[in-house]
Amino acid sequence: MKCFYYLAPGLESCHRVSDDFHEVGISDFFLHVIAKDESGLIKRQIHAGNYLETLDVIREGFLGAMLGLVAGLIGAALLSYYGPFEDIPGVIYVALAAVATLFGAWAGGLVGIENENKKLAKFHDDLEAGKYLIMIYARKEQETAVVEMMRAKHPEAELACVDRHFINPFSAVQRRSRETRDRAGIPQQD
Repeated sequence: MKCFYYLAPGLESCHRVSDDFHEVGISDFFLHVIAKDESGLIKRQIHAGNYLETLDVIREGFLGAMLGLVAGLIGAALLSYYGPFEDIPGVIYVALAAVATLFGAWAGGLVGIENENKKLAKFHDDLEAGKYLIMIYARKEQETAVVEMMRAKHPEAELACVDRHFINPFSAVQRRSRETRDRAGIPQQD
């Protein structure tokens, strides 16, 4: 499954894209729109992006869990070496590492709530300028149909990038340059 990122100039364009995808059988579950102000999306019943897409909760949570695991293993090693008690059961070391990992994931998630999703950071200026980011999740057999329909019916929407899948929090997205769009046969928007 791939995620196609399109930048649309306005709300009306997003509404037409949403209607066209509904006509071909792609549900709202696979179509999300991210905007600076979501009130227009709600009024027009356009599926807005969720917190997992707009905030960096998953990525920061994983990083926090990894740091927590390292801290827990270090703590277990220190407890084993400098242990104030004799014959500490092995389950205590496992519990120490598990609690530290869970605490790290929780703390990382809290940090992630404060941060914009790293994949959307490349579109921050466009979103602030009032554009709309349309994210379309397409299965392998739908990919060509999605790109062709967007090219034919919505030339005003710019294909900004393609991600192998949005869910992987550590993958990076690369915005397409004008030269890349030209080679792919994607019309230019000026």
